[in-house]
Amino acid sequence: MKIILLKDVKKQGKAGDILDVKTGYGNFLINKKDAVLVTQNSVNKLNKENEERHVEEQKAVKKSEGLKDKLEKINISFTVKTGNQDKVFGSISSKQISDELKHQGYDIDKKQIKLNNPLSVLGFHNVDIELYKNIIATIKVELKK
Repeated sequence: MKIILLKDVKKQGKAGDILDVKTGYGNFLINKKDAVLVTQNSVNKLNKENEERHVEEQKAVKKSEGLKDKLEKINISFTVKTGNQDKVFGSISSKQISDELKHQGYDIDKKQIKLNNPLSVLGFHNVDIELYKNIIATIKVELKK
């Protein structure tokens, strides 16, 4: 029995995959609304959805690349309190960087900001922001007294 998966099924495949399975398992997936039987209409619908998904992905990539170019031109600076020997009290987290970017008009979620460790040393730091799957912008963040 040939089916098209509508949802990701563990150890079987991802949504949109066409599988050849045993009749009982195929009926089970169809009844759970996790799959549909392969027909000309379902194949046409799958192809149409794949084309739409591809167009949306291309738009997202283009938008992310434009945002990457804008982000790499800006510098963010934070004024922090320091103790003796210029030791920083506390640190700058991805949440604070996200808030500053939102203040400047960029809608970046803190989960997109990739920090190995919170920033706790004076000076310039390169911070990566994952805008889309393989599109990463690097911004400069400065900590000063």
